[in-house]
Amino acid sequence: QVQLVESGGGLVQAGGSLRLSCGVLGSMFSINAMAWYRQAPGKQRELVAGITSSGGTNYADSVKGRFTISRDNAKNTVYLQMNSLKPEDTAVYYCNANIRGAWGRDNYWGRGTQVTVSS
Repeated sequence: QVQLVESGGGLVQAGGSLRLSCGVLGSMFSINAMAWYRQAPGKQRELVAGITSSGGTNYADSVKGRFTISRDNAKNTVYLQMNSLKPEDTAVYYCNANIRGAWGRDNYWGRGTQVTVSS
């Protein structure tokens, strides 16, 4: 059974920084693309940043230049470094990973970690 475990959320003032981590636990063949999504109250979940298995990245326009996604394949972990945070970044942040195992290939989600940016 595969699990995604996020950490690193919290309360920070505008202009501050946070680093989110997401570890993938369990037995699997490989982890393909990984990503961070977020969902603010009353809004749809949206893609924040994604990273391929080879390190290619993409970002939502709203976070370009402020957020950096990275991964450590040896640790099965993806990170999201968030700088210059704004109140509008407040949301629950979810980790997503496309994983191949003995069962085939499937998408997995973490339970989410709350990020709150005060003005």
